[in-house]
Amino acid sequence: MKEKFDTLSAKCSKIATRHYSTSFSLGIYFFNKKLRDPIYAIYGFVRLADEIVDSFHKFDKPYLLQKFKNDCYEAIEQGISLNPILNAFQQVVNTYGIENELIDLFLRSMEMDLEDITYTPETYEEYVLGSAQVVGLMCLHVFTEGDKAKYNELKASAMKLGSAFQKVNFLRDISADYEHLYRTYFPNVNLKDFTNDDKALIEQEIEEEFEEALKGIRRLPATSRCGVYVAFIFYKKLFYKIKGIPADEVLSKRVRISNGYKFLLMFNSLIKNKLNTI
Repeated sequence: MKEKFDTLSAKCSKIATRHYSTSFSLGIYFFNKKLRDPIYAIYGFVRLADEIVDSFHKFDKPYLLQKFKNDCYEAIEQGISLNPILNAFQQVVNTYGIENELIDLFLRSMEMDLEDITYTPETYEEYVLGSAQVVGLMCLHVFTEGDKAKYNELKASAMKLGSAFQKVNFLRDISADYEHLYRTYFPNVNLKDFTNDDKALIEQEIEEEFEEALKGIRRLPATSRCGVYVAFIFYKKLFYKIKGIPADEVLSKRVRISNGYKFLLMFNSLIKNKLNTI
């Protein structure tokens, strides 16, 4: 019975999520149980694609990404893949009606990471749309469980949240991306002369997106609101920690939040959600 393989596939996506992200894993734990495996599946799919372009330097990355793309669409069409991560993902796509357009945009952003791009405002927006905003929309399909009116109501906020998360990641990883992957995502920023003013402009953009995202989080169904809020708080605290240090220090180290502090933030978030004071 394929159900046994589907259970294995879901477990593989869960393991991948927990291996790569403490923050998202803790957030997912506070979703309604029926939503957890679908969100693990989306994260596993995204993470595997990201690993191809970020980590497999001794291999033919364009070939691997193209094969991953072909295998993904074949899995969606056939309703099965022998790759457990893709098998879990296709099940979510087919169950929740995730559009191929969202997947296309995501994979295009991964292809951009294989290219030597000097980002302009236009290509930067294209990359953030594909790498982050559409991932938020994939998750929103799961959160709204087929309620199209609710999906359309929350679509803009979900995109803002994905964008804010990605831009915080850009700031956190700015040194590693530049020194090891030779990438600079922020347009019109020279990292050889990265100033506090440059950093402040980026931070203003992120702060505005967080504010818009929170409006949507408050209107999420109860089955997902707490988990999304936990992830939101983790990222917002990381953002404020980055915001509190000068530009040259951001370039010299990767800012982190300790697991102990994450658990404190999680506890406070749970209380706020319970009291409906988000």
